Amino acid sequence: MKISNQKITTFLTFTGQAEEAMNYYTSSFDRSEIVSITRYGEEVPGKEGTVMQAVFSLNGQTFMCIDSPIEHEWTFTPAVSLFVTCETEEEIDRLFEELSKDGAVLMPLAEYPFSKKFGWVNDKFGVSWQLSLEK
Repeated sequence: MKISNQKITTFLTFTGQAEEAMNYYTSSFDRSEIVSITRYGEEVPGKEGTVMQAVFSLNGQTFMCIDSPIEHEWTFTPAVSLFVTCETEEEIDRLFEELSKDGAVLMPLAEYPFSKKFGWVNDKFGVSWQLSLEK
């Protein structure tokens, strides 16, 4: 068995809103920060000044993102979502309210057979979030 040091990181592709999304997410989650940003310049494809590649962390989990220089018809889908285990009711209530603002509620915040309190939303950028209160 070969042991690898490969790292798997969630990569989010935006169409001009990458920096706004990073700022939104890092202000919503505790212990979060924008680690690095590389911007498109005159010499490369992509709108100058937008995000060519960025790294940010949400409560210690690393993510990457980009403003795609290519027009495409696809976007985010709830088929892939970010699952967040919240430690307190205050935390899940705050995140549900924040992430659903200008987005869409897929499952209202409520008790379900699999969770004491759970909600599923698409945020204003189309990214899907499942929020569950820790048992």
